[in-house]
Amino acid sequence: MNQPLYIHEIQDLFDEVQRSEIFEDQKMMTDAVPLFPVPEINEKYHREKLMMDFNLKKFILSNFEFLGAKVSLQKEDHLPIEDHIERLWDELTRTSYEEKGTLLRLPEPYVVPGGRFNEFFYWDSYFIMLGLQVSGRLKMMENIIENCAYLIREYGFVPNGSRTHFLTRSQPPYFSLMLDLLFETTGDESVYVTYYDALEKEYAFWMDGAAQLENGSAVKRVVKTDGGDILNRYYDAENEPRPESYLIDINDSENAGTEFYRNIRSACESGWDFSSRWFADAEHIQTIETLNLAEVDLNCLLWHLEKTLAISSSLQKLTEKEIDYSKKAAKRRQMVDQYFWEENSGTYKDYHIQKNTKTPSEHIAALYPLFMKIATENQAAAVAKNIEEKFLYQGGLVTTTKNSGQQWDLPNAWAPYQWLGFKAMKNYGFDDLAGKIKNNWCANVERVYKNTGKLMEKYNALDIETIAGGGEYPNQDGFGWTNGVYLQLKQN
Repeated sequence: MNQPLYIHEIQDLFDEVQRSEIFEDQKMMTDAVPLFPVPEINEKYHREKLMMDFNLKKFILSNFEFLGAKVSLQKEDHLPIEDHIERLWDELTRTSYEEKGTLLRLPEPYVVPGGRFNEFFYWDSYFIMLGLQVSGRLKMMENIIENCAYLIREYGFVPNGSRTHFLTRSQPPYFSLMLDLLFETTGDESVYVTYYDALEKEYAFWMDGAAQLENGSAVKRVVKTDGGDILNRYYDAENEPRPESYLIDINDSENAGTEFYRNIRSACESGWDFSSRWFADAEHIQTIETLNLAEVDLNCLLWHLEKTLAISSSLQKLTEKEIDYSKKAAKRRQMVDQYFWEENSGTYKDYHIQKNTKTPSEHIAALYPLFMKIATENQAAAVAKNIEEKFLYQGGLVTTTKNSGQQWDLPNAWAPYQWLGFKAMKNYGFDDLAGKIKNNWCANVERVYKNTGKLMEKYNALDIETIAGGGEYPNQDGFGWTNGVYLQLKQN
């Protein structure tokens, strides 16, 4: 059995490689697979780097293997978009039956997002499953759930992605929603019983430390308000540069606060890396303050997890647990209303723990209470109006009302939020708006496909003549969650 590689084991070499920028993409070195035992490579490096003719790139290429990302299918064959996606499912399928470099072992095959991403990603996989459902690929849906359960049992949570350097953070907890999707597909409610232990273990991860908290304090992913209520936040224990964006983080950290790296990593747990949503001044990444926020999306997802645990307990006649989780879900629902709803603006916002107030950022995570059906009719009507007036453009729904140059800000439209928006509006009978969200974004996807032969990671919702930008790397093609949401929207 291969041993996984942890970046700290090659820290000196890794630091020099990333600072030297011998690869265009900082992710390249994190994905490298050692060809020899790590102590041997380290010893060789420290010896050879003292030589006059030492060539760092040559040293790396002779001591590491680079598997890289497979290139997705191109449009030479002029396939209709749905047929192209069907072929992409196979193109994006990977296996990792043993550790290879930083890549973690997974028991079942899985679908990767595409482009530079050649590992399993947590929340991407839910939106990929939406497309697998349409494609009738039940086995792969089951594989994704099985892989998540394996990771939860092995590590206590589903990491951001299936690599060793992601073992300090998760992503939005979609596991319980994955079970709903499988139940919806098969009608077999035993799935909630089969994965009960994994549900409980994931819940314990997000709630870790809650029992010891004093009012007005936070630890790990839990926050206790001044009023004694328990909310959740995104969090990463490490306060170091991210290996996959090492030099970017080091450069961005100049003139930033002492917990800059942890705030950066915590925002990555949200999936929104990065957005003005996290910045104290809404402009500069140096003012990032993720740790000071309790987020509406995360707390809605944990409401769903609590509700699912209550359902699973009920199926097993675990009455005390059913009552306990039902109470937790009811309390959480009330807190979503209390802490995240802003009556004046008619929308949901994040909650600033230190200031005991809503944050000013207007963002599309306000859809979650509608997606989960926990908003009132009046709240839903106000959010729908807000969404139509401020977020809906010719090419789909944007994520925020702020153009900061970050990829999770205006003008970009991301697949997950087109689905969340469509379902949220359908849930409350705003069918016309749901139709506009669907048609605007799908037409954008179809136009880019027609012109490029590719399905992109994100789209420009304002200028539909261009390809989306922003972020720490070029727009990727492939692309798992775009494929999944597109197929699901076209069927609805």
